[in-house]
Amino acid sequence: MYEISAFIAAFARSGVASWTAQNRSSLVCRRRLVLFSMTEEISGLPTRRAALRLLDTVMRMGTPMDQATANATKGLSPPDRALAIAIAQETLRWSVDLDTLIDSKTKQVLPDDSKARMVLRLALAQILRLGTPAHAAIATALPLVDGGPRRLVHGVLGSLLRAEVALPELPSLPEAVMMRWHPAWGDDMIAGAQKALSEPPPLDLALRTPAETNAWAERLNGVSLMPGHVRLPRGTAVEELDGYDAGAWWVQDLAASLPARLLGDGTGKRALDLCAAPGGKTMQLSAAGFAVTALDNSARRMDRLMSNLERTQLNAERVNADVMDWKPSQPFDAILLDAPCSATGTMRRHPDVLQRIDMKAINNLAAIQSAMLDRAAGWVKPGGTLVFATCSLEPHEGEAQAEAFLARHPEYATMPVTADELPAGVVPNAQGHVRTMPPMLAEQGGLDGFFVARFARRATVK
Repeated sequence: MYEISAFIAAFARSGVASWTAQNRSSLVCRRRLVLFSMTEEISGLPTRRAALRLLDTVMRMGTPMDQATANATKGLSPPDRALAIAIAQETLRWSVDLDTLIDSKTKQVLPDDSKARMVLRLALAQILRLGTPAHAAIATALPLVDGGPRRLVHGVLGSLLRAEVALPELPSLPEAVMMRWHPAWGDDMIAGAQKALSEPPPLDLALRTPAETNAWAERLNGVSLMPGHVRLPRGTAVEELDGYDAGAWWVQDLAASLPARLLGDGTGKRALDLCAAPGGKTMQLSAAGFAVTALDNSARRMDRLMSNLERTQLNAERVNADVMDWKPSQPFDAILLDAPCSATGTMRRHPDVLQRIDMKAINNLAAIQSAMLDRAAGWVKPGGTLVFATCSLEPHEGEAQAEAFLARHPEYATMPVTADELPAGVVPNAQGHVRTMPPMLAEQGGLDGFFVARFARRATVK
């Protein structure tokens, strides 16, 4: 700023009484170029800009963070990209409590989607959660509001730092989430959800050969919570692990592996995996001996499924189509429908879902799930099995779906899940379905939230 002020003063002392419009424009352009040069030279600023773009895309536009990441972090090195994602994720995990701090130091409440609030959230998350020195967080925050309320942002940050504020032990859930979950699940689940939200989850691997579980747990220095599973500490570099290139395993949360497990041995049987990409359940079914047809409507995600199959040396027929348009030539022994859902059960790894998903979206997704279930129900052989699953903590996408499906389809009955089909510490509910919740296996690293129902098609309808 001194360089710009000195330039203006020297220009004024030159004796020029009046500036032409062209001169004024030239000076403004030069000032902007100097400002641009100064801000871009600040170490770490491009990374913070990327984090801000991520937050804006998720919180203002409602885009899933996974979809926003590529564009928002374009041009960053892998370490800077990882840092931008970490800053955005910590901001999302603690957004309710960060907003409480911000509101305590402003005379008027800032709009939820204002840039000033976004930048304040981002800076505070770095200081209070990631251990970024305050001077570095402020230096990279202020240029993000150039042309905006820099003084406000600087003043709020200064006031909060002087007050030596701190975040609570566990993050608060958004009010709308509390209103949905507390009546449905109660205090224990809410406390478990807050604990689950506070930290990213460990890394779970599903093994191509479950008989080698103990050997792989030892080789990878991990722990196993059931056959075919190994758990490692978070932060592990997946591609560098023993067995990755050989395709001995793939990344899959333990809860997400349960739906395919419930179809059992597939020797001599045909299975259909609906909404299959990126392929975790398809690989499970193939490894279990099924002749698998994997269907998904996303060509890009189907490419990932094909890559995963090639790496693990497993096989499946791949169909790029919409469930509601496609029809098989013959029925299947088993169908797995891991339906599109709110994904609120994955909040540990995707905290953005708690910001993006509302009751309208949940109802719309529940309607899609019902339609897919009805369509898939006619593709199962008499005596065959249909497994329905959602990675959701919303009853509308789980318990209510199962009950409504059975009411619509008297040709189906619940095939109760037994405790010996599940990890120790997870038990079926009274209806014989599986509901994994944040408090489950907390001491071992926890689980994603999932609902799984297994139905058998009667050989003859009553």
